[in-house]
Amino acid sequence: MIVWVNGTFGAGKTSTARELQELLPDSTVFDPETVAVYLRHLLPEEDFAAVSDFQDLPAWRSLVPDVAAALLAQHPGTLIVPMTLLRQDYRDEIFGALAARRIPVHHLLLHAEETILRKRIEGDRAERQALQWRLDHLEDYRRGRPWLEQDAVTVDTTVLTPRQAAERIAGLVRSGAARCRIVEQVGGSRDTVAAAVLFFDQDERVLLVDPVYKPGWEFPGGVVEDGESPRTAAVREIAEELGLAVPAARLRLLLTDWEPHRGPRSGGLRLVFDGGTLDAEQRGRLALPEDELRGWRFMAREEWAALLPANKRDRLDAALRCRAERVVGYLDAVEPARGPERS
Repeated sequence: MIVWVNGTFGAGKTSTARELQELLPDSTVFDPETVAVYLRHLLPEEDFAAVSDFQDLPAWRSLVPDVAAALLAQHPGTLIVPMTLLRQDYRDEIFGALAARRIPVHHLLLHAEETILRKRIEGDRAERQALQWRLDHLEDYRRGRPWLEQDAVTVDTTVLTPRQAAERIAGLVRSGAARCRIVEQVGGSRDTVAAAVLFFDQDERVLLVDPVYKPGWEFPGGVVEDGESPRTAAVREIAEELGLAVPAARLRLLLTDWEPHRGPRSGGLRLVFDGGTLDAEQRGRLALPEDELRGWRFMAREEWAALLPANKRDRLDAALRCRAERVVGYLDAVEPARGPERS
């Protein structure tokens, strides 16, 4: 398992991790900053010059779960990771990759009042430039606290020694209170068929959901299981993800999209169905599985266009055109081509 000790600079992550290693048998400390050091020897200088933080490098976010898994394979037990992780989408990417490897993650947030954090940072012997960079990141921590406190168990270190903080964390880990509940999304190399359903409100905004296991927003739906029809899969996924019982006959196919492989996740056929408009009573009954989705929202075009990745943005845009024109469409990687079938 992994014990991820989060928190901004000055919260006491490194010193607490050292104490925690003494309290948890068969434990190892892994600082993901070493991955960034390694990448500096491999990547062109302009890659680092283009970002303000090494966490912005996709290679770093991809390698951290791989290295963590390799360390646990070499030394089974507990991997203690003292690492600041303030962006929720980066947390989703890294923790989702760990969940896909069936590695449980316990997420702890070390917190202290800002006056204490500033005093600790300014008392460090680091170079002035490094000190200022850490102070500047206190604003990032303030912005990130709402989602951090919702996702992690907070340990206030304002009046605690590193040993006391470590003892508290050890107790939380043993009780399981800090374990992240993430559905294991195991990727594969083979193509899959997936079915998504678009729902709308009275203002024609589209419903999107926010997964806990990967960054970004998504359409409700999921992968079609062996021997299952896409429409049946759509009905099942909507019941599991939104708590809605939707008759299969209500779902009208809007679009078939062929998606090529993109990274570790498989490609394949993506079918988009029209689920119609949800009234106030139906919206009030929406119930999300907390280990899979953290939220839902109806979005207008200007909002979803900014939140969705390019491939899903193009898919949604094509599906909405098909809905307006009452045709069934087809996308193949990039080039859209609407078919003649009408309903």
